[in-house]
Parts: sequence; structure tokens; C-alpha cells
Amino acid sequence: MSTTSHEREQNFEQSVKRNPHPDFKKVEGSRPDWRERITEDGDGPPLYTKTRDPEWKLGQGGNDNGKSLEKEHVSIDPYEEGRPAVFNYKLMISAIVPRPIGFLSTVGKDGSSNLAPFSFFQMVNFDPPIFVAGFLASTKEPKDTLANIIETKECVVNVISEDFVEAANACSINSPYGVSEWSLVGLHPAPTKVVKPSRVQEAVFASECTLVEVKEWQSKAKPDTVSGAMAILEGVNFWVRQDAINEEKNGIDLNVLRPVSRLGGISYGRVTDAFELLRPDFAKESQKREVQELMKGDQTATPTQ
Repeated sequence: MSTTSHEREQNFEQSVKRNPHPDFKKVEGSRPDWRERITEDGDGPPLYTKTRDPEWKLGQGGNDNGKSLEKEHVSIDPYEEGRPAVFNYKLMISAIVPRPIGFLSTVGKDGSSNLAPFSFFQMVNFDPPIFVAGFLASTKEPKDTLANIIETKECVVNVISEDFVEAANACSINSPYGVSEWSLVGLHPAPTKVVKPSRVQEAVFASECTLVEVKEWQSKAKPDTVSGAMAILEGVNFWVRQDAINEEKNGIDLNVLRPVSRLGGISYGRVTDAFELLRPDFAKESQKREVQELMKGDQTATPTQ
């Protein structure tokens, strides 16, 4: 008997062994309480600090006085014989961090709604506004969100904030098709202008999107099978909470947005500290004698021995 996409997802989650704790609630209970930002009522902004080395100059390299160069590296062949493909998944999600989360709301042709978070997500263009979302499924046997996007060619991308991270995480529950995560977790649907799916009222930023195309990925571990798919989405209408947007409608207040990101395993990240770095101006920097000397060096980077 063939397995369904829902059953395969269940099997995959069991193979990942995402939770590193035998008793998560016991471990969580031993940790400090949630730390509010700066002030007791939580209204403080992220703390902006200097960069690690404010006096850094071109040609200097790392800011750790060469300590990282003293460490050895291990070469890992992702297709090494006997290496399970899930090992690459666990390695990559622990290395490519922090990852933004695409909190996607969709509606199927039958009218059933779905709300789910995806950490294989990113913006890749602004004109037109383009987002990409990755799914561990095929277009022939897609799970709920991807199935709805393929059927209706639309969705809403919502950004997750600290204010509702528990509810957003709960939307990753392995519920069967037809069970609405909206009512299950208590989030509130809000109207949209262009697409049918609702946006999340709690979300500071949301983008109504239409499907551009779906690209599938062929498995290397199991030839002739599809291991995943990527949906390319175009933003066709934005929503920003009124107290978060600036007058020009081209910037969002980080202290209002308070985004969260995905790290490895079951870990999330917060933006509580930040620093700023100017982008160097070549015309200006190239006038400096020390930079001119750097430019005379070998243009081909060769590994150090």
C-alpha cells in the first residue's frame, strides 16, 4: 500500500528527531523567564551596539586576531555512501541561520483554509516583488499549503513577530487536511484586496501573493523521485500595521515588527541586539595609499596552507 504525503511527512519528522530533549517541558522550566526588551513593560527597542571592531580597515580580514585560522575543517560529501539525506537537512538548518519564516495562509478550491510556517523562505527580488518558499513535497503529491497554491495560484505571506510566535509555531502541527489552523491556534483572519486567502491580523507585515511557477527538485538519494519543490511568488499587495510604517511607506519600525527567525532543531531567534555597518565606497576607498597597495596583490585567491 502506498503512503500518503501526510504519512511521509510523519515519517520524515520521526527520522529528523528534531527535539534534542527527552523532557522538553522540564528543560524549558529550568531556563530563565522571557526577557523583555530594555524596559519592564517591554517597550524598549533593540539595543544597538558598535560593531565588534569599529576601527576595521580594508585588508584586515577577520576581527578575531586570526584565531579562526587556527582551526581545522572537516570535509563532508553530501552524497557519501551510507550518509542519510536527512543528515544534510539537519546540517544545513543548523548552519544557514537565522532563516526568515514564511507564514503562509492559503485556501483550497473547496474553500478549506490552511495556515503554516516555512523556514525555507526568502525574498529574492523587489521589482517585481518576488518571494520563494520551499516545500518537502512533490507537485504530484503535495501537502496542504503547496496543494492550495498549485490549485488556486495565490497565498498570503505573513511575517511572524514575538507577539504570536507560540501560535505560529503551533500551526506546524501535523493535522490532516480540512482542519483549520486558524481556529486551532486562535489567530485572527483579516481581509485582503487581491487574493482570496486571509492575512493574519496579528502580523505587522503581510504580502498578498500570486504564483509565478513551481520548480521541483529530483532526489539524489532516491533517483527518479522528487524530494522537494520551490514556489516562486509575486507580491501583489502589501499590508503594514499603521504604527509600524514610516511616512514614506518604505520602512518598518524594527521595534514594532519584532521578527523571529528559525535556527537549527527546534530553536528560534530574536532580534534584541543590532549594529550598523556602512557599505564601502570604492571611489573613496581607492584613493587611500594602503588600499592601492592591496589592489596590487594577486587577484586570484589561493587557499592558505
